Amino acid sequence: MPAWRRTGPGALGVALLAGALLAGAATAQERRFTLAADPGLAASGLLKYLVPRFSLKTGIKVTPVDAAEGAAADALLGPWAAAGAGRPAFARDDTLYLCRVSPAEEEDGENERAALARRFCDWIVSDVGQRAVESFAPDGARLYVAAASAPAEQDDPAVVGDPLAGKRLSLALCGRCHVVGPENRMNGLGSTPSFAMLRTLSDWRDRFTGFYLLNPHPAFTQIADATDPFDASRPPPIVPLRLTLDDLEAILAFVAGVDPADLGAEIEHQ
Repeated sequence: MPAWRRTGPGALGVALLAGALLAGAATAQERRFTLAADPGLAASGLLKYLVPRFSLKTGIKVTPVDAAEGAAADALLGPWAAAGAGRPAFARDDTLYLCRVSPAEEEDGENERAALARRFCDWIVSDVGQRAVESFAPDGARLYVAAASAPAEQDDPAVVGDPLAGKRLSLALCGRCHVVGPENRMNGLGSTPSFAMLRTLSDWRDRFTGFYLLNPHPAFTQIADATDPFDASRPPPIVPLRLTLDDLEAILAFVAGVDPADLGAEIEHQ
């Protein structure tokens, strides 16, 4: 008599149910985010080349969506004009491609999909990701080059704000927590990075442009015509920052002229 018959007619059903529940739990725990990429990347085959390598390394699944649905995607990968601010990922001819987390996802710093999308951007700009980009060579011809070879002029868009006004605003508002410059070098909080330190980051422009979306800023920052009013049941924990979009442009213009901090040479291991 088969073993399953000796255990009684209900045992097999219990085993099947347990297997289904375990499969459902595995599906629920699957880490996945959506990616809207420039159609040319898919047509070239680069996405099919990169995505499996990223998933194999991290266990994170990527669901491509139509570029027209980029606003609803968790991450964006495309040319400068299409992607807006972002992290330089690679280039082809004179076109610079950037990777960024969707602004809609970036609003919630605790959002798991935003964290997964950020992990993808971190990977693609890492040494491993850059080598993967340059190793893509269908028919023996390399199509894309690493970000280090990208056109420099596209990584520095024109500054339109007033840097002097930006400095005044930065000292008066941001200087409550950050060291903005020599003028307030003793006033910043030790737990917050200085402007000079932030300028060393490859995505510094993205961080300053959307700072009001990044925690803890949403709790006490209002940008006219850009943010919703504070929730009456959750008042700001400190005196609010109130700025206009022109103020934000001025701050960005000032920060563009801040010298990045000198972090010294990398440690050499003997």
